[in-house]
Amino acid sequence: MSFLGEADDEPVADTWIDEPSDDQSRDTHTPRGFTLVELLVVIAIIGTLVGLLLPAVQGAREAARRTSCMINARQLALAVNVYESAKRHYPPSMLHEPGTTFANNNGSWGIHGRILSYIEEGTAAVRVNLEEAFDKGTNAASGVPTTPIPVFLCPSEPNAKVRIKNGAPFTFPHNYGFNCGTWFVYDPANGAGGNGLFYPNSRLKAGRIADGATKTLCVAEVKAFTPYIRNTADPGGSYPPNAPPETPAEVVGLTGGGQQKLGPETNSCTGHTEWPDGRVHHTGFTAVFTPNTEVLQSIGGVEYDIDYNSMQEGKSASVRTFAAITARSHHGSVVNVSMLDTSTHAIDSSIDLLVWRAMSSRNGGESFRMP
Repeated sequence: MSFLGEADDEPVADTWIDEPSDDQSRDTHTPRGFTLVELLVVIAIIGTLVGLLLPAVQGAREAARRTSCMINARQLALAVNVYESAKRHYPPSMLHEPGTTFANNNGSWGIHGRILSYIEEGTAAVRVNLEEAFDKGTNAASGVPTTPIPVFLCPSEPNAKVRIKNGAPFTFPHNYGFNCGTWFVYDPANGAGGNGLFYPNSRLKAGRIADGATKTLCVAEVKAFTPYIRNTADPGGSYPPNAPPETPAEVVGLTGGGQQKLGPETNSCTGHTEWPDGRVHHTGFTAVFTPNTEVLQSIGGVEYDIDYNSMQEGKSASVRTFAAITARSHHGSVVNVSMLDTSTHAIDSSIDLLVWRAMSSRNGGESFRMP
């Protein structure tokens, strides 16, 4: 018999707890790392995902830039219309007294300069005299010609930088040309202008646009620092005002003996680099060719996509100006345009040439539907 508090004579069985082996302990308590193969697989998957994501991000950014570009084009067309309301006529591409030549090369401001007050750039407008050369005297000293005007620049332009001349800043480029017609631009002997919305000395009123504002181009994209050739023989004998060249090769054939404004350096290609200048190769475009058409000319072993101006407006008192200044953009196969009614469109390079030329003409009678 056992009493309370006394131990039983029978031994109590030991309770055994299995201790894990060393291998089991490591499996249970030690975290296992990636193997090299697994790490490489993860890196490959991440790289693939990044590769898929980057084009989408870049595409979204370009879509935003293209939209911003269209807004700029619309703002410029709106400014032209406000100018017409204030002055009772659309701005001329430049001013020139027929039968004379400019005393200074850059003798007249263009449309960009004349609409400064209507694009919230009034401070710049009051600092310059539009009736004097932009690169002389107080105009040059004002700093306005070298000023980048945001609404003049497409966000996709890779060369949004000041143009250098003789080692010093000269002018700032731009990306929006005004509609100077199909081919013929100006006759300095009698002051006759082309069929576009703008030409030298023009004072066109809204009622003079026979095609109507919805069917007449106002602004189209152009590329800054475009190579071009100017001041050749008058091509009007072979290609009169109503019969422009039909192929780029025909334009290239007209450039012999002309002044080449191009070179291997970006700064040597000076088309559309002077937003204050009213000449067609700087602040205009024509519809000889559809948008983004390449006009290729090989010079010194380098191939250039050129523009052509037969004679700088104001350079001669008698030689006419014909021009093949092509609308171009950095948005792939389209260019952004704004019609005179300020509606904006992305025009594909495949547009029918006759439709494009009809859009550039202010005359009535051309039959086409908006693409």
